[in-house]
Amino acid sequence: MSRDRGQSPAARSTQLSFGLVESGWQDWCVADSTTTASWVRIERWLAQLAPRTFAALAPPADRSAIVAAEQAVGRPFPESLTECLLRHDGTGHQHLLPPFWSLLDTRGIVETWDTCTQINAKVFGDEEEGEANGDDGLWWHSMWFPFAADGAANHLVIDQRQHRWVGRIGKADHELGCSFESQPMWASLPALLEATATALETGDVLDGCLPVVERAELHWEVL
Repeated sequence: MSRDRGQSPAARSTQLSFGLVESGWQDWCVADSTTTASWVRIERWLAQLAPRTFAALAPPADRSAIVAAEQAVGRPFPESLTECLLRHDGTGHQHLLPPFWSLLDTRGIVETWDTCTQINAKVFGDEEEGEANGDDGLWWHSMWFPFAADGAANHLVIDQRQHRWVGRIGKADHELGCSFESQPMWASLPALLEATATALETGDVLDGCLPVVERAELHWEVL
């Protein structure tokens, strides 16, 4: 089984200059934000080096589906999450983020939010109203937006509570509760996507994981 790790900057520049050649996708969204710019970088890298993962990226979500999802959860999605969904409505079972995180589609976001909110209300009652700066271990909060899953009932969430860390990313473990880390990559969804794009392009370690390609698919090797 062959494994390809990072390439030299010169080789990457040559590859990226081709754009999304014969990929079936177009850069229809102008790179006017960090989120979109990171997606462009990720898409180009996948199209050239991990085409099976690239092919698994879903088409954009319909705006009407996002509006319906927002109505279902009773609040607007974070802007960066909406931007992601308008780029790709999930990544299927492909692990785009290290080590094993796949992006949820619009329906998956609503289903996960609804399930976790109901379980939290039934089991923990009003405990979701804890202090934001001391809530490691809090199981769930209705102002968390799940956007990625690892297939083992754990999720990445965007914390939209109004505090100085609004927008930060948490790891919601179904057994241990949610934890928040201080590294810059976890400060927001745009920061996480930018860090992922950089790791792919450079072949560098990200959060203890190395990007590798096996059989035209992106995998993250835990070091």
